[in-house]
Amino acid sequence: MADPSTSPPLTRQSVVEAHGLIRHHVHRTPTLTNATLTALASAPRADLRGTPWEYVAGTTAGQGTGEDGKGGGEKRRPANPTIRLWFKCENLQRVGAFKARGAFHAVERLRREPGGAAGGGRERGVVAHSSGNHAQALALAARENGIPAHIVMPTISTPSKIAATKGYGARVVFSGSTSTEREAACMRVIEQTGARLVPPYDHPDIVLGQGTLGLELQEDAAALIHAAAASGDASHHRHHGSDERAERLPERVIRAPSTVGLVAATAGGGGKKKKGLDAILAPCGGGGMLSGVALSCEGTGIRVFGCEPSFEGADDAKRGFESGRRVEAVRSLTIADGLRTPLGRVPWGVIYERRLVSGFFSVGEAEIRDALRLLLERLKLVVEPSAAVPLAVALYNEDFRALVERESGAEGWDVGVVLSGGNVSLEALGRLFAGDEEKTKATET
Repeated sequence: MADPSTSPPLTRQSVVEAHGLIRHHVHRTPTLTNATLTALASAPRADLRGTPWEYVAGTTAGQGTGEDGKGGGEKRRPANPTIRLWFKCENLQRVGAFKARGAFHAVERLRREPGGAAGGGRERGVVAHSSGNHAQALALAARENGIPAHIVMPTISTPSKIAATKGYGARVVFSGSTSTEREAACMRVIEQTGARLVPPYDHPDIVLGQGTLGLELQEDAAALIHAAAASGDASHHRHHGSDERAERLPERVIRAPSTVGLVAATAGGGGKKKKGLDAILAPCGGGGMLSGVALSCEGTGIRVFGCEPSFEGADDAKRGFESGRRVEAVRSLTIADGLRTPLGRVPWGVIYERRLVSGFFSVGEAEIRDALRLLLERLKLVVEPSAAVPLAVALYNEDFRALVERESGAEGWDVGVVLSGGNVSLEALGRLFAGDEEKTKATET
């Protein structure tokens, strides 16, 4: 990996420049909206009984109480916000996830490193330890730049992921499943080949590359919002009251114009803010993408929130953000397996120390499954469970929903939702929903 000291500064302008480097290698994925999901987000939940938000608890706005237990006995009123949803579909990205952006930017930066080619950098190649999307992303980026990729994968990795990584041209090196074993295998590869390590999230070049999706989402959502306003599209600008059932609304999907070229670097400034997104919800694992999106929004007035699963302490970033101390280890078997990683040092600096992220919200396993089902059935998109977490926050986290209602009133918020990836097998989806099918059969009989 390029020396972090030689990386561009972590600014919005650097994200714009990163976009210029990688835009010919990655897809400008579509931004979609859906009337039914917007209606569901903009109607109060029918019943909070049995949820973590059943009772009132005294908390600070944006900090959340969802997983902290019940309050002092007073029943909580369901929030009634107006939320218009705009989905950034990185499940349609190359290799099926946003990780392609960071990998291509990291490799492009290495390729441009002074003296890199003369010193044999092209022949030495790159190395990473990953059993997920980063493995495939780096393998693809290396192949397209004509350099070797060595990917350390645990022996327990799924055959499909091993095959996909090899299919992109990487040399797969097997290791044990613990982080210590994987890091040791990486060091052996580096000693044998001189390959440069490319981490999945904890490096400025990765952060800047991932942030490019935020630029596209801002631009495309603003174009769609403007077009809807110009055409008088009431379905996206009225408040869906509790007396209006979402099922009665027509199913509609709109795609942003497929514009190409550099994203405008201008942001902020005096006067009234140009109408666009009010907030972006993004999932958070290691934090590379969340911190990159936050950089892309710096100075725009758009608020960025991190979204995590709460199961078995997987909401490490939320807990660290609230306590002021980064949590360095996570042990969770949440179904959102892409978010089992602790927040990295570089992302922490952007997210917490610079306060470019406004807060974190978490949701439970059942809520993630429900959101995943809605994306499959209503938006007709295959996404992995980690990608469904931001939608689950918008639909079910009463602290986030109350924040929108309190701060926006009847005008509501236009909220960008990052669908981070779609690498999930049909078998895995079947297992996720098998319990639901059994309950349905039991009810019918």
